[in-house]
Amino acid sequence: MKNTKIGERVNLQFRAEFFNILNHPNFGIPNANTFVSGGAIAQTAGVITSTTTFQRQIQFALKFIF
Repeated sequence: MKNTKIGERVNLQFRAEFFNILNHPNFGIPNANTFVSGGAIAQTAGVITSTTTFQRQIQFALKFIF
């Protein structure tokens, strides 16, 4: 956050917010279907197909305070 004085009663505030800055993946739950019909082992058993969090996000904002 950076505050800048424009006038006697007026300020401008610059903000930057970072979410998941290290871009660390949090994986979803693996596929729980171990066997298919007939007793054969499923090829997708234990496969993780999604993540539970978003990728790295950066948000910028300007706030005019008077």
